[in-house]
Amino acid sequence: MFIQTEATPNPEVLKFLPGRDVLLDGSRDFRTPDQAAVSPLAAGLFQIEGVVRVFFGSDFVTVGKDPEVDWSHVKAPILAAIMDHFTSGRALFDDESQDSSGHDEDVYEGETAQVVAEIKDLLDTRIRPAVAQDGGDILFNRFEPDTGVVWLHMRGACSGCPSSSATLKSGVENMLKHYVPEVTRVEQAL
Repeated sequence: MFIQTEATPNPEVLKFLPGRDVLLDGSRDFRTPDQAAVSPLAAGLFQIEGVVRVFFGSDFVTVGKDPEVDWSHVKAPILAAIMDHFTSGRALFDDESQDSSGHDEDVYEGETAQVVAEIKDLLDTRIRPAVAQDGGDILFNRFEPDTGVVWLHMRGACSGCPSSSATLKSGVENMLKHYVPEVTRVEQAL
C-alpha cells in the first residue's frame, strides 16, 4: 500500500491519501481523543505524540499537529498508523455513529427554504469539492433571513488555517452573493 501526502494551506495539517475510499458519505472531524474513541483509526492517530486533530474526507485523512512539533517527528508514525489500519481490514468506526455530513434537516419554510436549498446546492457542488482538495470541508450551519448572513463550519485542514478567513470572504462569500442575492455576508460558525 502506498500513501501519498499533500501539503495543505494550513502548515500544521497534512493530507494523507491512502488510495482508497475513507468515508463514503460526508466527513468527520475529531478535535479530541474522546471524540475519536468511536474510530480505531482516529483513536490510533491521537495516540501519536503531537497529533491534535484528525479529519476524514471521502478519500483522504487530514491530520493536524501541535505547532511545537515538527512534521519530521510525526509523519512516519502517522503513515504507519494509516497503513496498519487499512491493511488490517478493520472498520473505520466501532459503531454506526459515522453520520456527520453536517446537513441536519433545517426548519426553514417558504422562500427562506428555497434560499437555503440554493446555498446548500452551491456548497455541495462548487465549494466543498474545491475545499476538499486542500484537505478540509465546509458545512452549512444556518442562514439568517433578516440579515442575509450565512454561517458556515470550516473543518479539517480549513479549521484554524491562516487563510480560512480569506477563503470565506473572497471565495465563498463572493460566490454565494453572486448566485444567491439574498446572501449579504458569510461568517464562520464556531
